[in-house]
Amino acid sequence: MIKNTDNTQYKNLVVKNNYSEAELCNINFDNAATTPPFVPVMEAVNEFALCYSSVHRGAGRKAERTSEMFDSVREYVADFFNVSKADQTVLFTRNTTESINRLSNILASAGRKTVLVSGMEHHSNDLPWRRNFNVVYINTDRTGRLDLNDFEEKCRLYSGDLRLVAVTGASNVTGYVNPIYEIAVTAHRCGAEILVDAAQLAPHMRVNMNPPETDRRIDYMAFSGHKLYAPFGTGVLIGNKHVFENNPPDLSGGGTADIVTYDSVVWHDIPLKYEAGTPNVMGIVALGAALRTLNDIGMGKVHEYEQKLAAYAYRRLSEVKNICIYSDQYDKAVNIGVIPFNIYGIHHSELAAHLAFNGGIDVRSGCFCAQPYVQKLLDISSDEVVKYSSLSQDKRPGMVRVSFGLYNTEAEIDHLYDVLADC
Repeated sequence: MIKNTDNTQYKNLVVKNNYSEAELCNINFDNAATTPPFVPVMEAVNEFALCYSSVHRGAGRKAERTSEMFDSVREYVADFFNVSKADQTVLFTRNTTESINRLSNILASAGRKTVLVSGMEHHSNDLPWRRNFNVVYINTDRTGRLDLNDFEEKCRLYSGDLRLVAVTGASNVTGYVNPIYEIAVTAHRCGAEILVDAAQLAPHMRVNMNPPETDRRIDYMAFSGHKLYAPFGTGVLIGNKHVFENNPPDLSGGGTADIVTYDSVVWHDIPLKYEAGTPNVMGIVALGAALRTLNDIGMGKVHEYEQKLAAYAYRRLSEVKNICIYSDQYDKAVNIGVIPFNIYGIHHSELAAHLAFNGGIDVRSGCFCAQPYVQKLLDISSDEVVKYSSLSQDKRPGMVRVSFGLYNTEAEIDHLYDVLADC
């Protein structure tokens, strides 16, 4: 069992499960998929439940209080990420996937038709662009990092028709952090804008959408609450006001319209015209509480602790016999705490099951909704992909992934090593 020798000040910040060790994994190394909620988040949710009401429509103190809390979270999100309130807006969605689909639909209405997408994207920052645009992929190098020379070359090649560069802030497969401000400079120089999928970046590092140098500005950003210690069901899309102001909503209905007749409609101003239906107010309150908790800790401290934790994990995993690690983390560049690996001779699904049921360690295995990237890291040819597609999910190639949160400890990583060493 785990030796509780290095418990940290962050360990008690997250909600504990009420199950026995025999019923549920007691170590969570699947934080890239979702994080447990902070204790202050659940306290905020329970407190809010006492004045639960609809927003912007009801009369009475509960409705007023709910609307105030709802609007205050939007303001806090803007402050947390240094959003330019003069020319950018914050939209609430259900998750990162919906945010990116929404942006794709809006940007497709007119103008340039080419989008550069990195070769290391989650499907949610790949497939939405295929539907509406000519997608050109930015290559990755032999280690899986973004090839910035290829990026600059393709920016020049497509500059006359380039609408957007869509790039992950941090990979959910390898943990590599992309140089988003350098990418922004190149995109802007070619007359394009940049979208950062910050689902993996925002929980681990400070993101400043408007640095002092205007050419480093991040035009659009999307992220989800459930990856930064809030519950499921809330996402955010931040972007340039003029784009949202000049286009009709992609989802219409209650709350989006100011005046409606049988033959005309006048839409609300942004952001309301893009938030159809009754919003997930409780989830939005939870998101605000999660961001406030992270801010109280300090994103610099979060990143510093997680870097040390992940570097320790990388060293320990490197000691495991017959292991293959698919990232070169901590040698030369900034990363978040995500490490993919396999052990020769053991299928990734079997290894994940061994960790869960024999070690009480929750991990993820497979391709992590980033199949093209994983195929490249595993050096799987197109012909092999066709062959493997006829197999069931548990027979296809993939990896095991461990991903850390600020509440994980070195003692838990030592336990991971012990369980892997017994394979």
